Order: sequence, then C-alpha cells, then structure tokens
Amino acid sequence: MSTSPLAALPNSRTEEDGSAVIRVLSYNIRSMRDDTDALARVIAACAPDLVLVQEAPRFFRWRKKLARLARAADLVILSGGGTAAGPALLCSLRATVERTEDVLLPLTPGLHRRGFATAVVRFGRARLGVLSCHLSLQAEERYAQGGLLLDRLAGLGAEHAVAGGDLNERPRGRTFRRLTETLQDCWATRPWGGEHTSTPGDPHQRIDAILATPGIEVLGCGVPAGLPGVTEADLRAATDHLPVLAALRVPASPAAPGR
Repeated sequence: MSTSPLAALPNSRTEEDGSAVIRVLSYNIRSMRDDTDALARVIAACAPDLVLVQEAPRFFRWRKKLARLARAADLVILSGGGTAAGPALLCSLRATVERTEDVLLPLTPGLHRRGFATAVVRFGRARLGVLSCHLSLQAEERYAQGGLLLDRLAGLGAEHAVAGGDLNERPRGRTFRRLTETLQDCWATRPWGGEHTSTPGDPHQRIDAILATPGIEVLGCGVPAGLPGVTEADLRAATDHLPVLAALRVPASPAAPGR
C-alpha cells in the first residue's frame, strides 16, 4: 500500500454562486474493535464535512462509543448507529441539519439485520441528501437492498444526494452496476488516491464506494493513503477496511418561495 504524497484534494469551501465544496468520507470502522486512536487520527486528517460510517457500535453503550469517536475527530453524531443496525452519519458543525431518519431493512431469516442512516443537510445554499449503507453478503438480498437504496435516496426529496458505504461487491457486480446506472461512481468519475479498499494489509479489491447524483461535480475520490496526517500504520491499525474520501461540489439549491 503506497503512502506517497497525494495531489491536493480541494478543501471545503462555499463558492460565490452559493455552491459548496464538501469532503465526504466513507469508512467501515468494524464496531471500533481495533485501534480507536488511529481511527480518529485518520478521520480527522481527512477533514470531512460528512462521514458515512459502516459497522458503528450497535450494542452495549454504543452511543457513548460513537460520540467519543466523533469528539476525537472534531465531529458530531448526525444519525444512525445501533438504531440503523450499524450505518451511521457524522458531520462537522458546518452542516445545518434539516432532518434525519434511521431505516431498518427487511430481515432475511438467518442473515444479519441491515439498515440505512439518512439525513438531509445544508451547507450554505447547497442542500444535500445523505445515506450510509452496508449491504448484504448474500447476492440476492444485496441486489434487493440496492433497489431500496435508490428508492430511499430518491425519497429524501433533495435534488442532490450522496450515498456511500461497504457494498460487499466489486464494481462489475450486479448490485454495484444497478447503483451506477443511476448514480455516479465517484472513484470512476474522478479517481484520486488509491482504488482498493480491502484489506489494509493487502489492498486488492474495491468493495467500498461513494456514489453521487448526476448534478454533483466530483472533484476527486479515492483511498487517502498518503494524505498529510494519514499514515500507513494508522490505516492498518484502525480497522479492516480502507476509507474512501471524496471532494464534491454541490450546486446551490433554488431559494424557497418568499425568500
């Protein structure tokens, strides 16, 4: 896994036209069973506005554990965790929250419960739907969940939206392709950094992704190995996946009537 210096990824900012450049991080944190200090350092070094978490703590004192991670990375909890069966959303104080909803998906007997953590947020005049997911290991259930993801994202009522997570499938897989028929695969659109997300010790496959609706401009997306502050030692120690970081330009939303 190379950690040579990366080309600069745009920093968060608000443009004169009201659009917002934001950083979005997607990260499977394996229930914080590994080195949580290393995990917090990786997240903080990425300077994200939104973190789409998978495998957040779900059981005993899960809220306290997730809150402790958010504080260490200078973020706050937005939604999810145990109430979404693992997916969660963290955000910076730059975000203005309109609403959140945790969604439990249909349970297949004998398989793990899955869910979505969702929200609608604003960055200045830019309004954005957000969804974090961790799709099934079982192919048929995963494909059905891909359809539910697209339905839920459309149902957020936001013109622009981003989804991300552990898809448990490579880009040529049926569910991955179903998602990218509608959404941009941010890595494929504007690759930056590394491609493969699993595993940290031997990156050989891309099963984690950030996806965006067509109106969002992707400025760069990939594994941030080599980003200042992100060390190979921390990436290996933090969890069993590598994170995906994207810089996105979200257009300004039209002003509401009467404003």
